[in-house]
Amino acid sequence: MKTAIILHGKPDPGQEEYYNPDFPSASNSHWLPWLQKQLLIKDIAAQTPEVPNSWKPDYPTWQKEFERYDITPNTILVGHSCGGGFIVRWLSEHTDIHAGKVVLVAPWLDPGRTDTTDFFEFEIDPNLTKRTNGLTIFNSDDDMDSVHMSVQIIRDAISDIDYREFHEYGHFTYEGMHTVAFPELLKELV
Repeated sequence: MKTAIILHGKPDPGQEEYYNPDFPSASNSHWLPWLQKQLLIKDIAAQTPEVPNSWKPDYPTWQKEFERYDITPNTILVGHSCGGGFIVRWLSEHTDIHAGKVVLVAPWLDPGRTDTTDFFEFEIDPNLTKRTNGLTIFNSDDDMDSVHMSVQIIRDAISDIDYREFHEYGHFTYEGMHTVAFPELLKELV
């Protein structure tokens, strides 16, 4: 059976959004619920884990939540922003794991270490793609500089990455895309 894990990013601007009852939880915002439903319709058991206190990234906490799920060659992995950076680290450190299709949407590695300390202190595995059914990066031309820098770091470190650039999608949030539907991502996954 095919499965999918869709991992959210770090709430922005931080704890204000995380603790605000008027905002949905990170795993229930933007296009994540829409994508989960579309995958379920296609008989892909999709999960959107919620990382506690995700506004202050702590790698062991993210790892614990992520590892609640089995990762197999039939597991699709989707990571948005910090979630994408987390997936790169996790796969780089778990070289015995083979995953299905991996899509990093606006992956963020906090290259200036402005919001994290040791969360992204790791070596990117240059052979990471060989242990997946393909790795694709989605990047928008009007995203933040730190995301563009992160995308370049990943592209420089890992070969055989499919790269898709979008025009004026911002950080792939509702505010940037003006919709919760993300058909381009669904098409990439199925």
